[in-house]
Amino acid sequence: MDDKATLSPLIGDIYDAALDPALWTNVLASLTDFVGGQAGGLLSKDPVSKLGHAYYHVGVAPYYVQIYEETYVKFDPTSTLPFFDVEQVVSTPDLVPYDEFLQGRFFREWAEPQGIVDAAMAVLEKSVTGCAHVISIMRSKERGMVDDTMRQRMALVVPHVRRAVLIGNVIDLKQAYAASFASTLDGLGAGLFLVDGDGRIVHANVAANVILGAGDFLRAVGGRLVARDAQADQSLREIFAAAGSGDIEIGVKGIALPLAAHDGERYVAHVLPLTAGARRRTGTAYTAAAALFVRKAALEIPSPPEVIAKTYKLTPTELRVLLAIVEVGGVPEVCGGAWRRQHHDQDACRPFV
Repeated sequence: MDDKATLSPLIGDIYDAALDPALWTNVLASLTDFVGGQAGGLLSKDPVSKLGHAYYHVGVAPYYVQIYEETYVKFDPTSTLPFFDVEQVVSTPDLVPYDEFLQGRFFREWAEPQGIVDAAMAVLEKSVTGCAHVISIMRSKERGMVDDTMRQRMALVVPHVRRAVLIGNVIDLKQAYAASFASTLDGLGAGLFLVDGDGRIVHANVAANVILGAGDFLRAVGGRLVARDAQADQSLREIFAAAGSGDIEIGVKGIALPLAAHDGERYVAHVLPLTAGARRRTGTAYTAAAALFVRKAALEIPSPPEVIAKTYKLTPTELRVLLAIVEVGGVPEVCGGAWRRQHHDQDACRPFV
């Protein structure tokens, strides 16, 4: 399971997908095979409206994808998944009593016909709209329920998928080829720094130069990128050095590094290693070991159901029952329609470009 010869190429492919979203389907296939699943998907889910969308998927026939989005997403027990911590790996019995799951419409009409009995899932990001971006790897009857080995393997890859998704959101382009990475991304609203293993800046886009010009939370000192906060600066030093040694070495560092300006404005930084895969062309051209993306941090406001669950210490099952009671009263129909108009129709919940 820890064999770098197996894991390293997969992680490299995951990071390449951050720049070229067309790779996600093949990456999902490799990832699903690695963790021991039958099918998988990268999805967005809203716990209140119960709307969702599968942006990339493997192992599920188009017909089942269509009816999932049109009908069965509302019966999917993963509606409470967004209330779990980011990167926490859970399975179906963590969300709902399994006997109840087997009796439900979602299993009988959608999962069982495909031979699906369980899934390993994790939240990758929670948005300010309450929408969560998740990864789900489903388990077939032949393979059995999610076991410790599958959980461990999911835990190995989830942080890297999260980094790739977050960076893909920052880039917000239909496709960005690594060969023209720097020139393509110069117009980004987010700051982009290409640095070597010692933190020396070898390229900075317009937004990054504005950040440096302010001389606030990030500065250029002797050609090196330096953070005002000592702890953040030490983290950057370690991340850049690790990036120079490859995708495996960087691990979970630099996925969402918090930075703060003097005026209280919050920023977040994401680091993408550039020493392997298709990204290597950029690293070689600019003698860069890593790309650092810096953007303003969105205010993290938990959704009302999440606040209720934490305040009253409700289990996922108890919360799901509460939401169902509310739904009978008609509130979700109203809220769901508003959500569609404000978010779904405008694709505001779209997590993958």
